[in-house]
Amino acid sequence: MTSRFHFDCRYGTEFYILHRYPLAIRPFYTMPCYDNPAYSNSFDVFIRGEEIISGAQRVHVPEFLAERAQACGIDVQTISTYIDSFKYGAPPHGGFGAGLERVVMLFCNLDNIRKASLFPRDPTRLVP
Repeated sequence: MTSRFHFDCRYGTEFYILHRYPLAIRPFYTMPCYDNPAYSNSFDVFIRGEEIISGAQRVHVPEFLAERAQACGIDVQTISTYIDSFKYGAPPHGGFGAGLERVVMLFCNLDNIRKASLFPRDPTRLVP
């Protein structure tokens, strides 16, 4: 079976992890790297050129969170309740999202992610 996926095989692998994305292209709540603030403490996992997992450490200090939001052009007043929630204390934390439908699509060599979804949605289909 031939794959529909085209990716760069320079390194001889279909699986790779990227970390330390430039901070400028990550959300404001992403923690900068401790040793180089131009980069974020984040990662993405790829299979066959498709991102299947994305994650990062989050900013947990309210003053720094407000500073990052302002630096990204966000009006702090519009997210004040979010920032206030950290004033009661939050430990360093992170999170990630896994695209399980993407994994199924890649595993089954499907040509469209909707074929891997139990209830796919698009502009013309809003109900199962």
